[in-house]
Amino acid sequence: MTQTKAAEKIILPTPFAVGDVNVFLIEGEKLTLIDAGVKTKEAKNALESQLNERGYTISDIDQVILTHHHSDHCGLVDLFEGKELLGHEDGQRYLVRNDEFMDWQREYFTGMSRKMGVPKEYMKYANNVESMYTYSGSKPLTGFLKEGDKIPGHEDWSVMETFGHSQGHLSFYHEETGSLIGGDLLLGRISPNPILEPPKKKGDSRFKPQLQLNESLKRIEKEKLNIVYPGHGDNITAVRSLIEKRLRMQHERAMHVKELIGDGQSTILELAVQLFPKAIKRDPALALFETLGQLDYLESIQKVEKQDAEGVLYYRVTTHE
Repeated sequence: MTQTKAAEKIILPTPFAVGDVNVFLIEGEKLTLIDAGVKTKEAKNALESQLNERGYTISDIDQVILTHHHSDHCGLVDLFEGKELLGHEDGQRYLVRNDEFMDWQREYFTGMSRKMGVPKEYMKYANNVESMYTYSGSKPLTGFLKEGDKIPGHEDWSVMETFGHSQGHLSFYHEETGSLIGGDLLLGRISPNPILEPPKKKGDSRFKPQLQLNESLKRIEKEKLNIVYPGHGDNITAVRSLIEKRLRMQHERAMHVKELIGDGQSTILELAVQLFPKAIKRDPALALFETLGQLDYLESIQKVEKQDAEGVLYYRVTTHE
């Protein structure tokens, strides 16, 4: 089995509040780039420059592998024409973006907005779906990766399905060194957003990304991890303590939501406005998704229950604690 070197971090700028994004170069049998930054001239120039510093050009990359489909991770995939592009099968719909999928997103987020108690002007994800992909690439995946696979050309790197921040989110584990390329699963400065996505088919149950994210964190906590290479920020070496902190802080936030509900009942929007008074104006969708995630968690531990009243969901604290 061909041994590969440690992942080399390449830092690319983004126009987003999260700041720079990290992509990773793995040398070996196949020169591999994990993630591809955002689709801007600044990110392209930074990628080319940092590859040149290592003696490479864009055309030297044999394959690009995506941790997930968000635009700051897949934006520059179109640069790699004729090269392999691998990721989870679920990411394909976000790269191809056919009319059926775009219509399904509009329909789904319109329905979810109503359930959240959100007025029409807040329905960004429903009213302007195309804006979500301004900085995304559109090269389709040439192959799919799933749990237990190996990175082609790097058989010492295993694929782990770590859903939550996105459906189809992948991490890549190097057991010998205890290294994980973790995308946006675990970040040092912030907790990843539990972003809501439409089910793969109409009629399927809604995803519960906060619960998925918690399970993914608990799953990697069981591995021998010496370092996590995250999608944003510095490398993480105190892995277990950070996971414990993230899970504890999420529980505490959920308990705060429970206190906000109090003896009455609340819609998702009403709680989001109280939790994130600034973010709800800047990016209402993310604030709403985060709030919904906390409510899903509270419901899973039987601290709250919901009822549907004329298409709007109302949450109240359970009385059988």
